[in-house]
Amino acid sequence: MEYLIVIKLLVAICFVVGLSYLAENVSPKIAGILSGYPTGSAITLFFFGLEESPEFAAESAIFNMVGLTAALTFVYVYYKASLYFKTYNILWSSVSAIAAYLLVVWILSFLQLNTYVAITIPVIFALLYIRLFKQIENITISQKVKLNYRILFLRAICAALIILTITNAPKYFASNWSGLFSAFPTTLFPLMLIIHFTYSKKHVHTIIKNVPIGMFSLIIYSLTVSIVYPKFGIYYGTLIGFFTATLYLLAYKKVTSILQKTKIIK
Repeated sequence: MEYLIVIKLLVAICFVVGLSYLAENVSPKIAGILSGYPTGSAITLFFFGLEESPEFAAESAIFNMVGLTAALTFVYVYYKASLYFKTYNILWSSVSAIAAYLLVVWILSFLQLNTYVAITIPVIFALLYIRLFKQIENITISQKVKLNYRILFLRAICAALIILTITNAPKYFASNWSGLFSAFPTTLFPLMLIIHFTYSKKHVHTIIKNVPIGMFSLIIYSLTVSIVYPKFGIYYGTLIGFFTATLYLLAYKKVTSILQKTKIIK
């Protein structure tokens, strides 16, 4: 199964390095929205299906949806901790966020879930965090760090270690816990660390502000996977999932563009 490890590493490198490039050269706002796109969870659920079964992955996708509540709490606590701690800001922000994620996952593990509950909970929390993050200012990166092979390598290693840990979860946990852990922000967390370490917490806050908006695409993806994996398999099911998630982002972009032209939003 060594080839699976190589695939996971390559995919992790592409996603995290790509998002960090977008944050630096387009805007942290765009990177924040796209970080909610089914990247880490899609990889995890795909390998659940490949290494276990499509049915196992489909069941995990239900728990993945509600697990997004923990992922949203993760970014919220990271944001609040980064404002509170004056020293070792990145370390304590990360520790606080991970602790909050594990606490929420533990609480969620006691719930009796069905598809409707699994959709409702993350949607409510996404709307809540959109409101809580409303005051955060969207800023861009003006002075970009010049990329080199050493920086790219470190970014890749950071992403790979996190994603490999999460995708190995089904070997040690039942499908509900695996599904909850599959919602861990495996690409978002390395992106936040990269931007925070390289630039400042304000740039990370811009990413965080826009995560709940993009998270709806992940809710749609997980819902789609839970339905289509047993029927069409993991390959076609993954394509269908990405199609529905992409439709949401395109619709969001179109609606936002119309609202901006009518000056309803800035």
